[in-house]
Amino acid sequence: MTIVYLCLGSNTGDRLKLIEQAVSLLNLAQDIKLIRTSALYETEPWGVKDQNWFLNMIAEIKTPLSAQDLLIKCQNIERTLGRNREKETRWGERPIDIDIIFYGKEIINTQFLTIPHKHMHERAFVLVPLLELVPDFVHPVSNKTVSELYDDLEDVEDVYLYGTRVK
Repeated sequence: MTIVYLCLGSNTGDRLKLIEQAVSLLNLAQDIKLIRTSALYETEPWGVKDQNWFLNMIAEIKTPLSAQDLLIKCQNIERTLGRNREKETRWGERPIDIDIIFYGKEIINTQFLTIPHKHMHERAFVLVPLLELVPDFVHPVSNKTVSELYDDLEDVEDVYLYGTRVK
């Protein structure tokens, strides 16, 4: 069993409901055990600024699945909730996004999957909820803690605590 950190985000439709549904589907999935989640954060878009703000959170899960099989399961949940990667703009609006941030301490670099997530250290919307759960977790490539990665951020996008928690 591997401890994994997923970042969930939504900026179209009923953002809160979509995040809640994604968490529920993860929790109901065979071979995934939801351990805990961060609070929800409303976050400024990263990359493409002219779009709706996101709701983001981190989910800590435990799974025997390989990283590749977990990616497939996450993408299936995204499709179930209305995501169509073929029709969206890179870093644009989407009903749901589930990214694998850390998969234990593994370093994976394939055509379809990079772990740790290759941009996570540049994104306050990932680091702020990670700070809440695992501030001392050490990034296996940079050998910096989540707290140190946050302290190193440049051009920090706005991240605000959202008024509710996922049930």
